[in-house]
Amino acid sequence: MLTVDFSRFPLAPGDRVLDLGCGAGRHAFECYRRGAQVVALDQNAEEIREVAKWFAAMKEAGEAPEGASATAMEGDALALPFPDESFDVVIISEVMEHIPDDKGVLAEMVRVLKPGGRIAVTVPRYGPEKVCWALSDAYHEVEGGHIRIYKADELLAKIREAGLKPYGTHHAHALHSPYWWLKCAFGVDNDKALPVRAYHKLLVWDIMKKPLATRVAEEALNPLIGKSFVAYATKPHLPVAAATTASAATAAASADAK
Repeated sequence: MLTVDFSRFPLAPGDRVLDLGCGAGRHAFECYRRGAQVVALDQNAEEIREVAKWFAAMKEAGEAPEGASATAMEGDALALPFPDESFDVVIISEVMEHIPDDKGVLAEMVRVLKPGGRIAVTVPRYGPEKVCWALSDAYHEVEGGHIRIYKADELLAKIREAGLKPYGTHHAHALHSPYWWLKCAFGVDNDKALPVRAYHKLLVWDIMKKPLATRVAEEALNPLIGKSFVAYATKPHLPVAAATTASAATAAASADAK
């Protein structure tokens, strides 16, 4: 189940991609299938081991095209172990709502993104998320849980402040909002409640079969109750004058060092 829409977020074979806070690896796997050179990074060692296993299995099964590569590694989103301008694409999906220093994470993403590169940010949408918080404290008051709810304008403002240029937004996973409302109403750890079990079966069926009826329904409902808000942005190239100034400053610093 992908939150990023790759028809709006083009990915070329050979693109170097960072899936930051990759979790179980769903976006990293899709990028690998599309021929990218993928780095999946997360602070959860257990999940990283599983992602690495799946990368190996995909390679063995021939699911990745020639030239694609995939690496899974532990890391800190606030101190990425990569040089400046290392990636053509950065994806951060359902992560920023967990991190106190979200501006710091954005700054690190901008640092490792090449000029002209693309970034996709997804977070829980304000309305459906507010319902979850209202129904259940346990939904968010847990270690590593959600610490904020973003309004769309707030997230876009932070993206712009980080030096990125947003170019598109949409909502996703409308069919998942009622599931989480049910979970919150019956208890987030109570998977035995009949409404929760029944709706979960519906979601699994929908993900596996992708029937036309539910696809159409979700597309219609996404603007109203889509669970996720998705924003796409680019890192602008430096204007010629600014680039010249930066190059001169770098040269001067190098000369002083000698």
